[in-house]
Amino acid sequence: MEKLFKLKENGTTVRTEILAGLTTFFTMAYIIALNPNLLTNFDVGSPLWNGVFLATCLASAIGTCCMAFFANKPFAMAPGMGLNSFFAVVISNIVVLTGTSYVQSFQAGLCIILIEGVLFLILSVFNVREKLVQAIPLSVRLGVSPCIGLMLMNIGFGTNAGVYDENGTPHYVMSDFFGALTPKILKDAMGASYSTMVLTVITMFVGLFVIIILAKKGVNAAVLIGMLVASVVNWVGQAVFLGQNPFGSLAGASFIPPFTDMVNTTLFKFDFATLSRIGVLSMISVVVTFCIIDMFDTIGTLVGTASRAGLVDKEGNMPNMKEALISDAVGTIAGSLSGTSTVTTFIESAAGVAAGGRTGLTALTTAVLFLASIFLAPIAAVIPPAATSSALIYVGILMLSGLKGINFSNIDETAPLFVMMISMPISGSIGHGIGLALITYCVIKIFSGEKNDVSTLTIVLALLFLVKFFVAI
Repeated sequence: MEKLFKLKENGTTVRTEILAGLTTFFTMAYIIALNPNLLTNFDVGSPLWNGVFLATCLASAIGTCCMAFFANKPFAMAPGMGLNSFFAVVISNIVVLTGTSYVQSFQAGLCIILIEGVLFLILSVFNVREKLVQAIPLSVRLGVSPCIGLMLMNIGFGTNAGVYDENGTPHYVMSDFFGALTPKILKDAMGASYSTMVLTVITMFVGLFVIIILAKKGVNAAVLIGMLVASVVNWVGQAVFLGQNPFGSLAGASFIPPFTDMVNTTLFKFDFATLSRIGVLSMISVVVTFCIIDMFDTIGTLVGTASRAGLVDKEGNMPNMKEALISDAVGTIAGSLSGTSTVTTFIESAAGVAAGGRTGLTALTTAVLFLASIFLAPIAAVIPPAATSSALIYVGILMLSGLKGINFSNIDETAPLFVMMISMPISGSIGHGIGLALITYCVIKIFSGEKNDVSTLTIVLALLFLVKFFVAI
């Protein structure tokens, strides 16, 4: 282990790395069920859902293993949120444009993911993606970590732990529970699900406070212990106050992987003939959109999380960036081959980093758990979302410390930073946040007569984002 992952050199131990890997996995385990839900329009139990479920586990494990052995970084990979929703929209559009079934259109969409993955692999091998990282101004790179922190807190307080009422309307902790004028108004609006909301809030803050107190006392497993304590609180609350069995889903759960469904629906199922029917221009537009979003989401996650872990140099560059980006590309190709949308580095990796993860052993632990989920997914599903929110919020708080590297007296640095801080959590896209920051930076520099301070590649990237944002093809 020492020779493979250089644990002493990175100031860590096997125990710490394994705990960090467990923390990362349980923080992002929601993707195992959520990804197939989104990609199949919640057609749970269908052959396509089963195929995407297995593809999610396998592609995540393959990409994360590459990150572990090739880059020796504590970052986990899985089908990216946002990208999977966009992929689902693309599939629906293919259905409309071609008149084919959803499954056939899904197989056409996998061709897009394959093309994107191959392009990224080529760009990574020839250091193009690494040069793009270096083209991002230092102030923006330093600001990515705290911006991702805000995004994690927004997810933790928001979409990660939403509660649905009888009509299927979602309600969130910060906007609805704490945003309500009085508790009675919210209770009248939510009906019977109000009690679930109260339990969600209690679970979330109990977990958060436990994590903070344990971390303050120097407990390395603080995040994982906090999540477990929050889970127990939630399980007891469901049983005692809501009259629900928190483990009821295990009763009818199947632990036998549906490999046959995967072979029939997603594994190596590329339908280029159907894809060609949407037109060359539309196909190019979709591929470019996927590439831009994924490229800067990945770059932002790697730079931001690596900054938090102290894995960057004084210039804000991460060693082995090329290897990390190649691993990311391999993960996307594995996703297309097995049957899921773009696989990318997950911001939830920051939870493992906060738990002490510093090497690929953290990633390897997470990868093994993804493989085990093929058989044990029902068990992972009983971890309440509110418990994982505790971890996301805590990690978000830690990542705000990156603001100390910003020169707040320099408007050239602060303006792009605050544009990014607002846009990233609200848009839900790391890539779009970076894009707006680059545009802001270039406009300020160029029209202030300081064009020579901006590299040509930075200007090109800003122009590409302008086209991405405003040109409807």
